[in-house]
Amino acid sequence: MKTLLLTALMFCTLQNIKAQNFKKMENNQQSRAAITKVLENTYFKGIYEGDVNSLSKIYYNGTLLFGDVKGQPYAKTLEQYLDGVANRQSPKDSGKPFKGEIIDIRVVNSIAVAEVKVKMYDFNYHEFLSFHQIEGKWLIVNKMISDIAQ
Repeated sequence: MKTLLLTALMFCTLQNIKAQNFKKMENNQQSRAAITKVLENTYFKGIYEGDVNSLSKIYYNGTLLFGDVKGQPYAKTLEQYLDGVANRQSPKDSGKPFKGEIIDIRVVNSIAVAEVKVKMYDFNYHEFLSFHQIEGKWLIVNKMISDIAQ
């Protein structure tokens, strides 16, 4: 009888663990889908069109940007970056090719990292975007870029 009760208890515990893992997996899939939407509908589109209003909605105020461009160190505040976007010809208006591509998105609870590539003008950016879910919205809190040879 003890063996039967112990077996039943172990089975219930395993079922509960499976249900918890499924819920985490489901939440990660929902988070990945939400971040994908931010990247495709706002990030890539905002860069392509030079839409500073849209871009400013997906960045956390105070975000910093670091990396290298054409072998030179790159460090900007969000304000400096958005000012640069506002004062350059957009890829859309230039008529030059543009491509944004999601490589990977990794989510752990309320944080995530997206690895993306952005090809515009004569640049091939490889980027790591750190996200944090704040008040139900996934916002970019850090951007790291490197211009790579293609």
